[in-house]
Amino acid sequence: TQLRGVLEEELEAIRGAGTWKSERVITSRQGPRIHVDGVSGGILNFCANNYLGLSSHPEVIQAGLQALEEFGAGLSSTRFICGTQSIHKDLEAKIARFHQREDAILYPSCFDANAGLFEALLTPQDAVLSDELNHASIIDGIRLCKAHKYRYHHLDMADLEAKLQEAQKHRLRLVATDGAFSMDGDIAPLREICHLASRYDALVFVDECHATGFLGATGRGTDELLGVTDQVTIINSTLGKALGGASGGYTTGPEPLVSLLRQRSRPYLFSNSLPPAVVGCASKALDLLMESNAIVQTMAAKTQRFRSKMEAAGFTILGANHPICPVMLEDARLASCMADDMLKRGIFVIGFSYPVVPKGKARIRVQISAVHSEEDIDRCVEAFVEVGRLHGALP
Repeated sequence: TQLRGVLEEELEAIRGAGTWKSERVITSRQGPRIHVDGVSGGILNFCANNYLGLSSHPEVIQAGLQALEEFGAGLSSTRFICGTQSIHKDLEAKIARFHQREDAILYPSCFDANAGLFEALLTPQDAVLSDELNHASIIDGIRLCKAHKYRYHHLDMADLEAKLQEAQKHRLRLVATDGAFSMDGDIAPLREICHLASRYDALVFVDECHATGFLGATGRGTDELLGVTDQVTIINSTLGKALGGASGGYTTGPEPLVSLLRQRSRPYLFSNSLPPAVVGCASKALDLLMESNAIVQTMAAKTQRFRSKMEAAGFTILGANHPICPVMLEDARLASCMADDMLKRGIFVIGFSYPVVPKGKARIRVQISAVHSEEDIDRCVEAFVEVGRLHGALP
């Protein structure tokens, strides 16, 4: 009874603050058009991480079915016991080749990859320097390690340099940053970060979850986009967004690091292997990406179309040229109500508020996919204008 009282009080506080997060139920496969329980007709989906539209690609689905048939539903084991199949090793080799790194290691998610890296790599003799707006999984992973911790202001290279100077007394210095920041849609200045890392003899770690597959000329990510592929030591990323959208994450980098993670990384050692169907889907997604960059080339134009039309309508959009397009509304309740009214107009978007974003920074995060048509994008903008005027967010 006491527990229920405590929990209900907490839940009521969330409702009262307007930050309650409801889960809409999708009754179809993921794609640019979906069906939602309780809503009649098709809905345009503008909030998925399905950047390349591969979640429902027929060849990706077929590859998953083939892996399911050949290798079974799951391994019922961790990797080092009896959970490593040939397809796991093949996918790890393919990931390393895609990123032009020596080796790679698979995890159940990139959250697990971030949770497993820092503790295994860094000791009390070392230091980690983290952007203050890094993803929660990076923050949690850093908390688990015993290294000295420095947090630098978001994208602030002067502050990073000051922290690097302060950290010179430590054995290893690791700069940790998101490549593309998922809430604001901005991109880390990797050229400057790598320059400082070289100057102060530091290593560079980049989380590429919102970059892998579609940033850079061939979709390799922000290191390719900014021309520093050979200067980034460690990359963590996901299979659960652009690369098929199922699940799974990975670390790729120097072979000795990957070997160390196989021996010490707790999420790797104590989690079941990725299911064969997931491995098969991700492997095919990488094949499609490495065969052609045609899908990647469509992203920039569609992203610019949405951003320019929304800004012309009077909305404030954070970030620059990234398919994550945060429509800033500041007020949590306004973001939630506008998202609900967008759904009534056939557009699936979600309001983001505290604790996902800072208080007073509520927004609707729109995400553009390569499989959205220009007509889809224009319809989304029209709905935003209608709803924005209805709620007083636009004049």
